[in-house]
Amino acid sequence: MSLLELNDVRKTFGAIEALRGVTFSVEAGSAVALVGDNGAGKSTLMKTITGVHRPDGGEIRFDGDSIVGKDPGEIREAGIEMIYQDLALARMRDVASNIFLGRELTRSVLGIRLIDTSRMRNEAEAMIARLGARIPSVNQLTGQLSGGQQQSVAIARALTFNPKLVIMDEPTAALAVREVEHVLDLIRTLKRDGISVILISHRLTDVFSVCDRVVVLRQGEVIADDATRSTSMNAVVAHIVGAHSEQAS
Repeated sequence: MSLLELNDVRKTFGAIEALRGVTFSVEAGSAVALVGDNGAGKSTLMKTITGVHRPDGGEIRFDGDSIVGKDPGEIREAGIEMIYQDLALARMRDVASNIFLGRELTRSVLGIRLIDTSRMRNEAEAMIARLGARIPSVNQLTGQLSGGQQQSVAIARALTFNPKLVIMDEPTAALAVREVEHVLDLIRTLKRDGISVILISHRLTDVFSVCDRVVVLRQGEVIADDATRSTSMNAVVAHIVGAHSEQAS
């Protein structure tokens, strides 16, 4: 049984068929790339998996249970975390505060609940160490970090929920080459720890570096679903632009 299973998932917005029978799966501890041109349906699909949109048809099962109809909070509790491209970090707050943002650790003093800053810093340091992230201090303002370091903070924050699947939306966009490799190392760390990853990316070099499979969406349909070792960048590009279907016609 796969960790995440989508079967014939459909979503329409008025006359627009955003998803037209999407079927694919994600195995535990694997990384699957989701690629496609703008408007292919990637964002709609991710919002449907995470409960922002409810599918109009089909089935989505996670860890054996249907998650159709559950709200985003319930799906997060089930073990799915989404890291959006903008990261949604509070850049004027320090790293530890961002990692626990909205779920701050507390302690009781004379019956009053107070934020446990010391414990948050210690646990943030442990999370950063687990990832092998290159962050100088959890006390540093997040806005002072590089793009790759901010990705590390976003991933560390996602891990505080103990997810089984992390969805990452263009995590290496606009990063320098050295920082790209650092983010790819973070993805490898997640896989090593048994956490599955869906990587949405336009950078096929990244896809072939860390992903086990690549799923190509085109106009709301899965055009290809191949092991990265058995396909090529040229073949994936041809699927994305529709060259194969044009040749067939």
